[in-house]
Amino acid sequence: MTCAINYAPQLRAQGLRMTPQRNAILHVLHHSHGHLSPTQVYHLARKEFPSLTEPTVYRTLEFLAEKKFLLAAHVGNGKIVYELAENQHHHLICHQCGNTVEVDHAPLERLYRQLASSTGYKLDSSHVTFFGLCPKCQKSKL
Repeated sequence: MTCAINYAPQLRAQGLRMTPQRNAILHVLHHSHGHLSPTQVYHLARKEFPSLTEPTVYRTLEFLAEKKFLLAAHVGNGKIVYELAENQHHHLICHQCGNTVEVDHAPLERLYRQLASSTGYKLDSSHVTFFGLCPKCQKSKL
């Protein structure tokens, strides 16, 4: 699990330690190249760190998201998935088949600035999930 050690300097810069639990979770997310539910992270991380508990995974995921190492995305039905916070993007999710498409953040930057300016809010999350029908499901409804 050496790849997650790449994150140790970033953790230390915030006065945090690289624990075995954080290491296992960051390793899993680094190699997933996508979005994983807490349960998926738990099952994958236990292969390398058998004593890891599911509550520890949930707490660690929340902690790492709070510290901006991970992005937590709400994908509907109360479900949340996590990924490394390496690039800002958003999601389009088909509410019929569940297909997910990543959308670059750049086209929405202006909207974020306008929202912050018009409301006075300091936005601390830059993730939006849009729901609709994908082209395939639109065709199947015809």
